[in-house]
Amino acid sequence: MKTLKEAAVGETVKVVKLTGDGPVKRRIMDMGLTKGQSVFVRKVAPLGDPIQVTVRGYELSVRKADAEMVLVE
Repeated sequence: MKTLKEAAVGETVKVVKLTGDGPVKRRIMDMGLTKGQSVFVRKVAPLGDPIQVTVRGYELSVRKADAEMVLVE
């Protein structure tokens, strides 16, 4: 298992688990990153922050620190 941060550009992954807690986990879930959801990694900024993803047809920017809390397969 890997984190969303480790997913390659152009890869579609499935969310397995969120490891954050409190307001951080709530923010991640509010973006639509919930268990079982497919996420397409569109682009990663040159320094790795942010990570641009597509979830449920929406284009989102996820901070590197938040992406480390999303376990995917």
